[in-house]
Amino acid sequence: MLEKLLRLTRKARGDRTLEPLLESCRLLISERGQANVYALAVRVIEGYRQVSAARREAFFAALATEFSPDPEAVLNAATQYAQAPTAQHLAVLTQAVESPRQELIRRINRAPGGTSMLLAMRVDLLGLRKGNPELAAVDADFLHLLTSWFNPGFLRLERVDWQSSAALLEKIIHHEAVHEISGWNDLRRRLQPDRRCYAFFHPQLRDEPLIFVEVALVDEMADAVAPLIESTPDAPDANGAKTAVFYSISNCQPGLRGVSLGNFLIKKVAAQLKTELPQLKTFCTLSPIPGFVRWLDKASTEETGEWAGPLQRVAAWRQRHPVLAEENITHMPKPLRQDLISLGARFLVKQSHEALGDPVARFHLDNGARLERINFAADLSKKGLKQALGLMVNYQYDLSEVELRHQEFVNQKVSHSTAVRRLLKPQA
Repeated sequence: MLEKLLRLTRKARGDRTLEPLLESCRLLISERGQANVYALAVRVIEGYRQVSAARREAFFAALATEFSPDPEAVLNAATQYAQAPTAQHLAVLTQAVESPRQELIRRINRAPGGTSMLLAMRVDLLGLRKGNPELAAVDADFLHLLTSWFNPGFLRLERVDWQSSAALLEKIIHHEAVHEISGWNDLRRRLQPDRRCYAFFHPQLRDEPLIFVEVALVDEMADAVAPLIESTPDAPDANGAKTAVFYSISNCQPGLRGVSLGNFLIKKVAAQLKTELPQLKTFCTLSPIPGFVRWLDKASTEETGEWAGPLQRVAAWRQRHPVLAEENITHMPKPLRQDLISLGARFLVKQSHEALGDPVARFHLDNGARLERINFAADLSKKGLKQALGLMVNYQYDLSEVELRHQEFVNQKVSHSTAVRRLLKPQA
C-alpha cells in the first residue's frame, strides 16, 4: 500500500495541475509562508477547487508521504526522551511527532472559507480511504483538528422554528435522515407549538446546521412514529406535556464524521427543555433499529440454541411475505409478534457491543440512555419495514443517571428496563 502512495506522489509531482497546488502547500507551512498566510491559504483553496476528482487521490497521497513527520527526527527525539525524560526533551519529541500536515490544515482554516473547504476535503478523503488504508494517517490529522475546532463548547445551540430563514428550513428538509420531510406542510407540523427542532451551529459556518434533533412534546412515551409527524390542524400547547420524545437526529456535515456532537446535543436540549418546561418528567427517544434485519438474516442461519425456534418462525414468515407491506405486519399472528419483539430485545441487549450491533443503539446506550421498551408496528414506512420489520425502540434519558449508564455500557453492560428483561426469555 505504501508503494501505491509513493507512485501516486510521483504522479502528483509531475502533474501540471497538482504540482502548483503542492508548491503552494509547501510555501504555506514554510517560514516564508508565515508572513503571507492568508494569501497562500486562499491560493491552496482555489487550487484544490480546480483539481478534478480523479486527481485528488494523488494529492492526498502526496500529503501522506511528503507532509508526514521525519522518521529520523522522531527516532532521535524519542531516544533522547527515553534516556532523559525531561520537559525539554518531551517538547522536542512532541514537535517531531506532529506532522507538517496539521500546520497546513491549521493555516488553511485561517482563510475565508477555509473551514468549509476543509470539511469538503475530508469528504473526498473519506471516499478515498476505502481503497487506500495508508491515508488513515492523513484522516487522523483532519479528525484531530476538527474535533478540537468543533468542540461543543464553541458551538451555538439554536431553536429552528417557522420564523427561521427559508434557506435554513430548506436545509432541514434536505438533511433529515431518519423520517423524510415530504414538503413545507410536513415541516410546518414538526415546528408547531408541541414540537421542537434544535441545531448546533459553528461561528465559521453561519447558517449551516451541523446537526439537528427533532422533539415531540407529548403526554407519554410514544410507541409509534406516525402520530408524531402526521399533519394536524390544531397542535396543542406544549405547557401540558409531560414527556419529551427525541424522534429524529440528523447530521448535516459528512466531513464531521467521527466528531461526536449528537450526544452533547441531546443532553443540552434536554436541559434547556427542562428549564423552559419544568413539568416535563420523562426524556426519551423513539428510535429506529437499522441493523435488526441484517442481524436476523445472519442469526437465522447460525443460531442453534434456545433462540433457534423464534428465529426460524420469523424467517418462515418472511419467506411467505417477501414483499413487505403495512398490512403484513398489522395482521401478524400474536405469537409471532411476541417472537419478533423478543428477538429485537435480544439483539439490542446481547449484540450492541458486537460488530453486527445496531449503530443507533450504540449511540444512545454509550450516551447514557437506558433501553426502555420495544415497540411493535411502530414504523410502517418502507424504510422501517425493510430495516427492522416495523420495530422501533424507546431509550430513556434520566439526566441524573446518564454518566452511570454510560460507564455500564463501557463495561460491556446494556442498561435495560424490567419490561425488556422479561422479553429475554424466548417462547418455546
